Amino acid sequence: MARYTGPRTRISRRFGVPIYGPSKYLERRNYGPGVHGPKSRRKTTDYGMGLLEKQKLRYYYGLLERQFRAAYERALKRRGVTGETLLQILETRLDNVVYHLGFANTRAGARQMVSHGHLRVNGRKVNIPSYGLKVNDVVEVKNSNVARQMATKCLELATSRLVPDWLSLNKEAFKGAVMRIPSREEIQPIANEQAVVEFYSR
Repeated sequence: MARYTGPRTRISRRFGVPIYGPSKYLERRNYGPGVHGPKSRRKTTDYGMGLLEKQKLRYYYGLLERQFRAAYERALKRRGVTGETLLQILETRLDNVVYHLGFANTRAGARQMVSHGHLRVNGRKVNIPSYGLKVNDVVEVKNSNVARQMATKCLELATSRLVPDWLSLNKEAFKGAVMRIPSREEIQPIANEQAVVEFYSR
């Protein structure tokens, strides 16, 4: 399973936002990485801005370029606003939903949990992190000691994170469901999705 395994704080510092969650190091050094410190940088072109916004979203959801481009191509074929549709496709990925439900503490952890076969969708085993969930799909932690112990530990640590309104969670049954497709306001994207669409439209 291909994934980014490099330094995470460096990525957050490059974009100036906590891509991988809150970081005290990022708060202390809220400027780009490198040995020259917080020096002024050259003005970014429109192309450069689009690239930065695209990279923000890509790292945030933990995708490689090929996977992210495939999600954009799917969004382009659907009706509606392409940028918002792209965000909805990314948000309703199985690994992202597992993270939002609190069964994993990070998206990378959720991806690993899915790929190791600890989750079921509508009663069927699914080990594809990019699996796209639909309205009324039910996500359940596999009924095994290992899977349930992992989910219990993560649910205890995730009490400070609220489950989005477009999802429902039954902690006792280790189940969650997609109630509806989220709107852009509910997603609150970390990047400008319109700049991403313009970047790929060149």
